[in-house]
Amino acid sequence: MSPMCKCADPGILFSCSKAPVCTGNTVTARSDTRHIGKKVILFFTEDLVRRRAEHNNCEIFSLEEISLHQQEIEKLEYLDKWCRDLKILYLQNNLIPKIENVGRLKKLEYLNVALNNIERIENLEGCEELKKLDLTANFIGELSSVETLKYNIHLKELFLVGNPCTEFEGYRQFVVATLHQLKYLDSKEIERSERIQALQYYPEVKQKIREQEQAYLLKRAKEKEEAQRKMHERKDRKEKQMEAELGLDSPDSLQYKENHQKEGEQQMWRTAEDDEEDRRFWEEPTPYTPESRLETHRYIEEKRKARDSIRGSKTREKPLPKLVTAEGKVLNVNMPKLHFSLKDDEENNQFILDLAVYRHLDTSLLDIDVQPTYIRVLVKGKTFQLVLPEEVKPDSSSAKRSQTTGHLVVSMPKVKEIILAKQKSSTSVKPSDSNTMYKKSTRSKPVEKLEVDPDKYSFPDVTKIIPEKEQIGQGPIKLQPEKITETMKSNVDFENNEEVPPLI
Repeated sequence: MSPMCKCADPGILFSCSKAPVCTGNTVTARSDTRHIGKKVILFFTEDLVRRRAEHNNCEIFSLEEISLHQQEIEKLEYLDKWCRDLKILYLQNNLIPKIENVGRLKKLEYLNVALNNIERIENLEGCEELKKLDLTANFIGELSSVETLKYNIHLKELFLVGNPCTEFEGYRQFVVATLHQLKYLDSKEIERSERIQALQYYPEVKQKIREQEQAYLLKRAKEKEEAQRKMHERKDRKEKQMEAELGLDSPDSLQYKENHQKEGEQQMWRTAEDDEEDRRFWEEPTPYTPESRLETHRYIEEKRKARDSIRGSKTREKPLPKLVTAEGKVLNVNMPKLHFSLKDDEENNQFILDLAVYRHLDTSLLDIDVQPTYIRVLVKGKTFQLVLPEEVKPDSSSAKRSQTTGHLVVSMPKVKEIILAKQKSSTSVKPSDSNTMYKKSTRSKPVEKLEVDPDKYSFPDVTKIIPEKEQIGQGPIKLQPEKITETMKSNVDFENNEEVPPLI
């Protein structure tokens, strides 16, 4: 294949550890890292498989589907022992160089190993139920290795797009004529006429494929030698650089003092050198091979680890907040930015600090230190410090949290004791006793009556409001005739008509 820059298509050249992983409801987990000599090889462990089997209650013996894509896996192992019932297996976008340890998966129906470093098809004869195989964007150059798939009689779909073998002349004809059970190749349906024609020209096409394979294998051998040479050169360059740095920084060196004084300039020089190395690495044209893909991945990992170590050192070197001046004066500090109030309780001769700590904060994240002249509280590692107006007794101080608001309340008794005037303490009397005493006192005293002097106060005689009526004879009461005549005389226009009944 033609040379290309490493940064042309990062998604295909390497699997970045920070790339987004679409896992649905499962939890993304990284594979195990093992160091063999100076070569770093990434494996997946039983713990990783269990975490990826959340949909099956983390049980792997009955697991039928698992997704292990983008896990930086460099070797397949143990799957055929742990998950015998697997039907669907996703292993795309890893660093797997060889198909292995899957031959015992008798129930496997779909295997996806796209975007890996696989160079030939092998070890799939035992997958009796295999129906779909995805080998997209690998490094398969031995097209004749598809003949091993003849034993997978249920295989219906095969994907080889993005492999070097697809550039061979007669590629599709060779695959169609070799695998009679196949129905789809690279998402394109195989017609009956196409298969008949492929079978007619199969001997000629097979010969051409063999010749192109030999040329490709020779090319791959040269690429491997070149990759080994570059790797050794890079390794030697790093060793020389490390020796130079150690020599400059050693106390026996004559330039040690000068370099120690110019440490800041040296750090800037190293950063500029790293940037130059990084630019040179990414701009260098490199063929797209399994070695270049692996080298790119490891280079990114080294850079990421170097950045993490620098960030870790910076966080460790972060200066602590200034709590006490050089003269010994204690400062007021409120790093967590919490509201607070300091109350002077004169009645109990103490200070009460009310610190508005977060309501749902765990009490184990609080650290309280009461000193005679100040109080210091650590809230999740952040310092709150307050200078007190008077000296207090640290040993007698107490702290508690409110169950409703979560506030921290610290009571600090003062050193100076204030003498207050004693108040007469009234003897406490029970309510029942007071009632009995009141009853006894009322019984012993004579009853006093109020007397009213009739000369001073006069009241109307209620009994004489209505005048008495004189009765004439027996029967109902009749009005006196004199009074009637008087009323009649008083009204001149009045006429007495005896025929009209009297008004009642």
